[in-house]
Amino acid sequence: MFSTEQLLQYTRWSGYFTLFCAAVALFGWLLKWGIRFRLVGVTGFMVVLTSGLFALSLGFHSHPIIPGAVRFSRVFDTGSTELVISVPPKITETELEATLQQAAADLYSSGRLSQGTDKMTIRARTVLHPEPGVSQPIYLGQIKRSLLSRSDDQMTVEIYRDKLAQLPNWGKG
Repeated sequence: MFSTEQLLQYTRWSGYFTLFCAAVALFGWLLKWGIRFRLVGVTGFMVVLTSGLFALSLGFHSHPIIPGAVRFSRVFDTGSTELVISVPPKITETELEATLQQAAADLYSSGRLSQGTDKMTIRARTVLHPEPGVSQPIYLGQIKRSLLSRSDDQMTVEIYRDKLAQLPNWGKG
């Protein structure tokens, strides 16, 4: 997997080669070489390649992997500051905290609307079925992170231990 710095370096070198191709194409036009049209095509291709590399370097980032996080799915997203993820009912407190941190890293986007606040709130919930045909959603915790910075050191995690105690087999094992 390439880093943003590597992609910017490839973009820089591709840009240099594009300028070289443009200079050779211009030189070919001035001297009326027979391959001048091909040189224009090569230059055009290099412009497209360079701009593609540059665009990829702008949007390319890797998500950190938080140890202990379990798989989650996004069940509600306003596109701004409120999200809800679903976690399995057999989750421990440490797994829940790691999963909330993983969700905060994965679901962050600089394009989210702030709507008057600079914090994004991600709530974790699970669904219990106390009897057939009845579903009971239980919110287990939440994390608040900054919408302004990708690397947020001030994330606040809140775990609802009373709700975790309602889970089957919680605390055993």
